Amino acid sequence: MKILAVTACTTGIAHTYMAAEAIEEAAKSKGYEVKVETRGSVGVENELTAEEIKEADAILLACDTTVPMERFNGKKVLSVAVSEAIKDTGKLIDEALKAPVYGGEDLVDEVSRIKEERRGQRKGAYKHLLNGVSFMIPFVVAGGIAIALSFLFGYDAFQQEGTLAAYLMGIGGGAGAFGLMVPILAGYIAYSIADRPGLAPGMIGGMIAGQLNAGFLGGIVAGFLAGYIVKLIKKYIKLPRSLQGIMPVLIIPVLGSLSVGLILFYVVGSPVAAINAAMNNFLTGLSGANAVVLGLVIGLMMAFDMGGPVNKAAYAFGTGTLVAGAGSMTMAAVMAAGMVPPLGLALATVLFKNKFSNAEKEAGKAAWVLGASFITEGAIPFAAADPVRVIPSIMLGSAVTGALSMLFEATLSVPHGGIFVFFAIENLLGYIIAIAVGTVVTALTVGALKKTA
Repeated sequence: MKILAVTACTTGIAHTYMAAEAIEEAAKSKGYEVKVETRGSVGVENELTAEEIKEADAILLACDTTVPMERFNGKKVLSVAVSEAIKDTGKLIDEALKAPVYGGEDLVDEVSRIKEERRGQRKGAYKHLLNGVSFMIPFVVAGGIAIALSFLFGYDAFQQEGTLAAYLMGIGGGAGAFGLMVPILAGYIAYSIADRPGLAPGMIGGMIAGQLNAGFLGGIVAGFLAGYIVKLIKKYIKLPRSLQGIMPVLIIPVLGSLSVGLILFYVVGSPVAAINAAMNNFLTGLSGANAVVLGLVIGLMMAFDMGGPVNKAAYAFGTGTLVAGAGSMTMAAVMAAGMVPPLGLALATVLFKNKFSNAEKEAGKAAWVLGASFITEGAIPFAAADPVRVIPSIMLGSAVTGALSMLFEATLSVPHGGIFVFFAIENLLGYIIAIAVGTVVTALTVGALKKTA
């Protein structure tokens, strides 16, 4: 038998490790193979891999805090308070082996599982960057929607103090959610590199990037700088065991923040700010054929690997073009092109029923919802079953949509949400036409290429 466990108490200091030790001893006394992931004040240690979870017979969660659950889909999972794992551990292990299976698996679940597996496969700088982007997105979505609602009262209505428009702008604008965008990005890049101790230096570095007008690029630089500086501090500064408790609350945040801040102010901040300004000027000046070509390339990238590295590179690029109070043509093209693959395949299952299995036709119903919600991964099950015909088809449809979105000069002021954020789009009619045309192109191409099932 192979038992996996996760332990996490609210303070992350004592009970997390006491429970881990108890589980390891109890499992070994029964002759079971065991591994315990701890989520303490110094971050995640001994993290469970996708391969280990796949091979496990049961998962025991002894946690007082929230832990990522998608990775355990389809496994026997027993969840208890961390204190219970210290008292009667052997009994809990027996119960875990009889526990119900966590989650089911329809198309939506399958997409979640694939996304989780891909997340586990990410490595190096790419993994750290996407971790920062994923934590930043909710702030940008909330801020962008609040700003868009403010504009419904008039473009300058927020300038009148005490009005609802002004309050909405206060929630979403630079003094609210959008002001947190770069610090969150930097903080969670550093978190990915150095775990929880990297968070404070990373977020402070992100705030400094804002002071230097270094924007999105400055946040990325600050995040990586903070993460690796904190790793060095953890590696080379060793305190006596009795003083180790001050490392995460005093030594690391103070030394890390000072180091990151001074390097940004004296060395890299100004060059990065200049690059950021040049990139924004280039994108702002794009029009006509150049913009269409950019939209076409974005469309190809969004559909190429459906949530993989190429797709995420295009998405991160689009997110970086967002600024408070202004829509982005690039971001609009990214979202439209990302919606088309599942929408086009869903339409194909309706138009060409004889070319899809019953399971694929059933999955097509869920693909409508996934596409409308801008979850490009909804196309993956279809592409996995027939990559030679499906991938070129969705790339063609997304490329058409990206190019048309740029041609129509549609803009979007939030980075996610699909049809639920259509009110934040300028030139909505042109945007819908771009998505509809790409969806039809995808469906017809798939129908022409696929053989009868």
